[in-house]
Amino acid sequence: MPLLAIVYFSISGTTEKLAHAVARGAAGKMEIAVCRISGDDIVSGRFENESLLGTVDRADAVAFGSPTYMGGPAAQFKAFADASSDRWSEQRWANKFAAGFTTGACAGGDQLHTLTYFSVLAAQHGMLWCGIDIPGGEDKGGRNRLGSQLGLATHLVDGALPQSDLCTAEYLGQRLTMLAGRNG
Repeated sequence: MPLLAIVYFSISGTTEKLAHAVARGAAGKMEIAVCRISGDDIVSGRFENESLLGTVDRADAVAFGSPTYMGGPAAQFKAFADASSDRWSEQRWANKFAAGFTTGACAGGDQLHTLTYFSVLAAQHGMLWCGIDIPGGEDKGGRNRLGSQLGLATHLVDGALPQSDLCTAEYLGQRLTMLAGRNG
């Protein structure tokens, strides 16, 4: 069975909820490895978790997730990305499908920049990007509420993650699974 690696950092638990929703969307169709980047993975500012990087090496598809802080991914996620440079030079992640999800403090909190960062990271690795094919504001179930085609962007409403955004995350997992299945 193909493998989906969901690589994310979460400080408050919101991004973690999105990661698990992506996993629910892929359940039964792919083996799933939910890989949380932790503070212990960062040593003297560098990401050092060879096991997590090895999981991505073995994966057929990867979903990147991070909260948006100050207009980009969290430093912990960036440390992971920086540590992937050895794999980049060998193009170990080439032709894997990739997608991204993020959350920010506001509806217009520059989440698009984080998704752009993820897509550029994927492009550097030779990965194939999977966006969301639901026009914003057009879905009867409210999916893709903020209208980001590049990936899932969300923010808390009254202190909670909207159910429609969790449904969008599940859809992203389904879509990534479907595309990865075409490749195999």
